[in-house]
Amino acid sequence: MNKNRLEAFSDGVLAIIITIMVLELHVPDEPSWHGLAAVLPTFLSYLLSFVYVGIYWNNHHHMIHLASRVNGAVLWANLHLLFWLSLFPFSTRWMDESGFVQVPVLTYGINLLCAAIAYFILEQTLIRQQGRDGALAQAVGRDWKGKSSPLIYLAGIGLCIVQPLLGLAAYTVVALIWLIPDRRVEHFVTRARQD
Repeated sequence: MNKNRLEAFSDGVLAIIITIMVLELHVPDEPSWHGLAAVLPTFLSYLLSFVYVGIYWNNHHHMIHLASRVNGAVLWANLHLLFWLSLFPFSTRWMDESGFVQVPVLTYGINLLCAAIAYFILEQTLIRQQGRDGALAQAVGRDWKGKSSPLIYLAGIGLCIVQPLLGLAAYTVVALIWLIPDRRVEHFVTRARQD
């Protein structure tokens, strides 16, 4: 099957997820610095989740770029990923509205972990379709970021039991790791064009 519909659908879903999250932002009750400070936790929660959606969108784009076609297994794996990403507005809002207490922050971490697992499943499904000599398998390589992220999420989930803000700090570390541009796919495409 052609990959264009999968990519267009995924882009649309991610745009809706961001829209839902931004609609959760409310203007301060009073026009002052104090009023702005009161909504700062909500803004920071939104910012973290926005960064995560951006990371997934960017990496999804690179991954699908290396796929020549998709099959039914890839479509279902992609929907699995979109399901977990579509829960970001819910888990973000609950975490924020609860005042960053244990269970909502723990739930947010579980949501992040499940999205990471779903992304890995999608990546492996595409690699299985292309074969181990395919473009994606070569571009991904050892994938230390992809393998270490779930471990950090698990550590964050464990830290939530001690102190929810420590768990949130661990989730932020993963986002910072992924904010450093991952040029594997871009380097692979450039080398392939030169050859």
